[in-house]
Amino acid sequence: MEDRDTLQRINQLVDEEHELLRQHGSDGLDQADRERLDHLQVELDRCWDLLRQRRARREFGVDPDDAQPRSERTVEGYLQ
Repeated sequence: MEDRDTLQRINQLVDEEHELLRQHGSDGLDQADRERLDHLQVELDRCWDLLRQRRARREFGVDPDDAQPRSERTVEGYLQ
């Protein structure tokens, strides 16, 4: 997956996230939409992580195509 593909996926996820929030406004999300929002946020974290991996590999002269998406558990376990 190229960087532009990952960025395109990030944009799609962000658009869906914004649309979901816009649809509900101040009414809040129902359970299904809350779960969908949580899933979107995890997928965004995984995409950003993959993009950072690719950029770091490229910076250090390693093939960025060897970067692999990390699991939800791994990505969500990072300390901020």
